[in-house]
Amino acid sequence: MKFLVIATAWTLLSAAPNFAQTSAKPAKSAAGLGKQEAAVNVDQNIRAYIELLRTDLKTSKAQIMGEVMQLDAGQATKFWPIYKEFETEFSTLGEKVVAVITKYSDEYDKMTDDSADQLANQVLSIEQQRNTLKKKYYDKMKEGLGGIVAARFLQVENQLERIVDLQVSASLPIIEAR
Repeated sequence: MKFLVIATAWTLLSAAPNFAQTSAKPAKSAAGLGKQEAAVNVDQNIRAYIELLRTDLKTSKAQIMGEVMQLDAGQATKFWPIYKEFETEFSTLGEKVVAVITKYSDEYDKMTDDSADQLANQVLSIEQQRNTLKKKYYDKMKEGLGGIVAARFLQVENQLERIVDLQVSASLPIIEAR
């Protein structure tokens, strides 16, 4: 089982270098229309990459969750409807993450203290919303399935979330000093 989680993490992380090679930020030497075109290409690359990552993860996430959760038939009957609700709500936060990344990409070359502060606060707000959502569904899982199953759900969810967060953040350039 440990091998499955590590193999899955490696598979997800192995896609990150492919994206990074497509240039995470617009080329500074481009001028005129070339610069605008480079910015559009980077924005499209980021959006496509995020969507691909989300699609790949959605496809394999339920499989990983099923493998790691070790549910018997009775538990599975209770778990999967709750988990489906969680995923539906969690995906709305994914849309917020995409919006922040898009805004970051759009403002990267003209980043100001104010725009950096707004982006940072949006990220912190999303993190808070994710934790609130996980707490809500941890409590639902605990009520229906007990503390051990609920804690296992939280562990697996946190691991998968961190893999995706690392992959996305590793693909974005750090804000440069101005």
